[in-house]
Amino acid sequence: MSGPLYVPVLPTRPHAAGACRRLRPEVRAAVRPLWNLPPLPGAVSETLTALVGTYVGPVSAVTRHGGWIDAPYGEDAQTSALAEALSVYCELGLLCPVTGPERTEAQQVAAVRTARRCRRGLGVRVRVAGEWDSLLVEEVRTVLARSGPAIPVDLLLDMGAVFADRPDAGKEALRALDALMPLADWRSAALLGGGFPQVTADMVEEGTWDEPRAEWSMWHEVRASERAYAPRLRYGDYGTQSVAALAQAPVTGRKGGPPWGVLRYTTENSYLLFKMLTRGPDRVAANRSAARRIIELPEFRGAGAGQGEEWLSVCAHGPSWSGEGVGGPAEWLRAGNLQHMTYVVHSLPGG
Repeated sequence: MSGPLYVPVLPTRPHAAGACRRLRPEVRAAVRPLWNLPPLPGAVSETLTALVGTYVGPVSAVTRHGGWIDAPYGEDAQTSALAEALSVYCELGLLCPVTGPERTEAQQVAAVRTARRCRRGLGVRVRVAGEWDSLLVEEVRTVLARSGPAIPVDLLLDMGAVFADRPDAGKEALRALDALMPLADWRSAALLGGGFPQVTADMVEEGTWDEPRAEWSMWHEVRASERAYAPRLRYGDYGTQSVAALAQAPVTGRKGGPPWGVLRYTTENSYLLFKMLTRGPDRVAANRSAARRIIELPEFRGAGAGQGEEWLSVCAHGPSWSGEGVGGPAEWLRAGNLQHMTYVVHSLPGG
């Protein structure tokens, strides 16, 4: 079984594409994103094709070493148009289509058809948001029967949101993998989970927030098992956004937004969040202070660790009278994903 070191589950949004574009070459070579198209409610035909191009074109351009493209929130009426629109990026780019046992028969057939045309493989995304359901085995067999032995298949076991209140996530992942791994000669297999919290106003008012990396602990628990497949299992997470963030439909024409945001920093066991201001007379001073709090952490890896740390250092040391280099929510997200993805790759065996 071959495959990447790291599978980040990312939205097809500019901040995520920008983060991947800025990764250092040796880090980018170890990353295979699972890109997620947002919900596009009501869009059909030509409109849908244009929207897919808007979202997928930029991420396809930065996916230099392969990955997957999924439309998990597509409506049944959009299946055919979505498949056609996405197939362009699978055939001409380096992306593989994705299907799963909970998808409609039409979506599964369309994904397999695209996989045959693009000849790069098929991602089989199996979601386990709670306890493992053994009935999924037969449904996965159906997907594999549709694809046939000629198409390379990748198992993407997605455990969804994994927080400290889900202590059995590792055991459920093992139950799922024990059932799914024997079903095919998987080209690669990845265990995915999202441990980054949904940022709320109450959380931000704390000033700082420390969230345990429960999905990282889950992956280590599975890797520490004595299963033969464990050493080859790839790691995946949702970067520095919550699982729920990917399901948000685009909002156009909206101005303003909350007066706060967060800087993100990843350590061995935690996600650290620091309050930032989006407006107000104290914005620059407060935001530079937040960046300084990060670079003064014992866990800070230094400005040379990656472009995320470099941005944080520039933000921290900038002049108090100038807002240059302070950024805004999109840049904070991009910097957060940059430092996170770089750190994850360097933390993994072989990274």
